[in-house]
Amino acid sequence: MTTPPALLIAGHGTRDDAGAEAFRDFVRELGRRHPELPVAGGFIELSPPPLGEAVTELVERGARRFAAVPLMLVSAGHAKGDIPAALAREKERHPGITYTYGRPLGPHPALLRVLERRLAEAVDPSWDPSEVTVLLVGRGSTDPDANAEVFKAARLLWEGRGYAAVETAFVSLAAPDVPSGLDRCARLGARRVVVLPYFLFTGILPDRVRQQTEEWAAAHPETGVRSADVIGPEPELLDLVWERYEEAVKGDLRMNCDSCVYRIALPGFEDKVGLPQQPHFHPDDDGHHHHGHHHGHGHSHSHAH
Repeated sequence: MTTPPALLIAGHGTRDDAGAEAFRDFVRELGRRHPELPVAGGFIELSPPPLGEAVTELVERGARRFAAVPLMLVSAGHAKGDIPAALAREKERHPGITYTYGRPLGPHPALLRVLERRLAEAVDPSWDPSEVTVLLVGRGSTDPDANAEVFKAARLLWEGRGYAAVETAFVSLAAPDVPSGLDRCARLGARRVVVLPYFLFTGILPDRVRQQTEEWAAAHPETGVRSADVIGPEPELLDLVWERYEEAVKGDLRMNCDSCVYRIALPGFEDKVGLPQQPHFHPDDDGHHHHGHHHGHGHSHSHAH
């Protein structure tokens, strides 16, 4: 019987120790769930282990084929550029390995169910959903397609669930920011708002969302504001990563390229069409200047390997 490809999980990285450990725990749990294949995970930046170390671990365990799944909600610079660039480098470091690349997790119905649970945990039981406005807060990106994916998640979360509205904001790199998003909710007449972080695990940025929410709420006592928790290592997330792995193994990758700045000239981003991908870091992740451990590994933007 042919050995199934190993599973490589690629994460953003965070300076938050609890967030990094949540990722590592999640990878270990995937390995326990699937003892039939090698499973390893690594980060693009900011926290150990780096992605290259995870590839080396899989190779040392005998893997020659693997499927890489980005543990990310939207396809932004990391998923479109940094991970393919890192994988291309690993292919040079480990001649003979082959890989397929899965798609990000996206606004999958399973994740929407978890978000709905997080809202239910956060609201006052006496609140009528029809009087509750949700502010879904994404990471934020310089990629308009990635930001649009958060709006798509917000719309799908609103559909059929009876909330007054689901508005959208971002914690870094994109407008509106959290205070502006809350201002918008208030201007639209919201009396009760739940701020819902669109993040997988705890970290610097979700903590910032909560802090900014508390500051805004203190300045606006006339609006009832609650903070919901991040998605977390729920069974639905474990199942979804496995679904993305199976898609990658089968080659069933339905990547959206219709609004990708590297393929399509979008207003204000025309200079990005056809650009090679350079790994980068998020200046807002930690408040420190950070010199990444990737330099000069350009990789043409491609969704197929």
